[in-house]
Amino acid sequence: MKNIVILGSTGSIGRNALRVAREMPGAFNIVGLAVNGSADELIAQAAEFSPAMVAAFDHAAQKKLKGKVGRARILEPGVEGLCEMASAKDVDVVLTSLVGGVGFAPLLAALKAGKTVALANKEPMVMAGEQFMIEADRWGGTILPVDSEPSAIFQCFGSQKPPKGGLRGYGKLAKRVILTASGGAFYRRQGDLSNVTPEEALAHPTWKMGRKITVDCATLMNKGFEAIEIKNLFGLDLKQIEIVIHHQSIIHGAVEFNDGSVLAQLSPPDMALPIQYAMAWPERANRVIDRLDLFKTGTLTFAEPDFKRFPNLALALEAAKIGGGMPAVLNAADEVAVEAFLAGRLRFTDIPRVVETTMKAYKPEGHLPSFAEVAEVDGWARAKAAEMAGALGAAA
Repeated sequence: MKNIVILGSTGSIGRNALRVAREMPGAFNIVGLAVNGSADELIAQAAEFSPAMVAAFDHAAQKKLKGKVGRARILEPGVEGLCEMASAKDVDVVLTSLVGGVGFAPLLAALKAGKTVALANKEPMVMAGEQFMIEADRWGGTILPVDSEPSAIFQCFGSQKPPKGGLRGYGKLAKRVILTASGGAFYRRQGDLSNVTPEEALAHPTWKMGRKITVDCATLMNKGFEAIEIKNLFGLDLKQIEIVIHHQSIIHGAVEFNDGSVLAQLSPPDMALPIQYAMAWPERANRVIDRLDLFKTGTLTFAEPDFKRFPNLALALEAAKIGGGMPAVLNAADEVAVEAFLAGRLRFTDIPRVVETTMKAYKPEGHLPSFAEVAEVDGWARAKAAEMAGALGAAA
């Protein structure tokens, strides 16, 4: 039985992880649960799973836990408690889906403790992926992807023994890595997208996810983030990554090896599967899920992405090419723009304008930035993007 910590247990990923644990009694022991501010839901989760420790980032939420989480030890609020949980001695796997920079310190703490980290939030690997992989190598930690498409690619690579260099050595085995995308809410929609509403953008045809990532799927920024993520995880060159629109979301990723063979991972779209894979790795857990029926699935289609209509994808690949602090600029500007769109202050088609303007204003530092420098870049980019979003919103 593996001891699991879940950072972000009340979000979409966290709930799915608990669903996996619930449906596989005896496979996983939930020893730690942490949230941002959802104290009431955490209290209910603690009653069901009896963790040894709980934590809330928000101070007010942490105070609400006292006397309501059974025998669980309540850790300090803020980053301190998250780091303590992530590095606790008896923890085997740290599943983290913490949004934004909050997740940086706990991820680093887990890696320094030599933990296996199932990483569901893209920000660390987008903003400072190379730096985190260096830290993982230094301390003997392991980062495993939880997103369905990066997980699929990892599973394809898993058929081969990694060469020297761990996960980052896989890039040497691949001629091409195929990253599939459903296309989001608007890919097959004709006409102008400037007046689409947040409600329309949140109507993803395949996946049920958080609001921000669902909008990122609609702009194809999410696929750009994933390209940066797998580039850093597997030591890939951008030229090795091919993005393919695949509306059915059955093939989640594929790898063409140097001998010309192509291995693909297929399954019905269910986030529980990549979560389960990361939690059980290197084993494959035996769990009853909806099985893939090829006869019912029928035709699978593939198309090239439309970079002109969805410029965020091109911007993400450009940020990856430039490197340094530019991916952090990309991430911060997108987060600000999406927040403004969801609040009704920015048009959908202005999201890439905010991102592009912010990227153009940034002067690359010419070296791999430290974690402190990444934090500075993030703050600068957020301020610049907010300024641009305000100007575009006022003009709309």
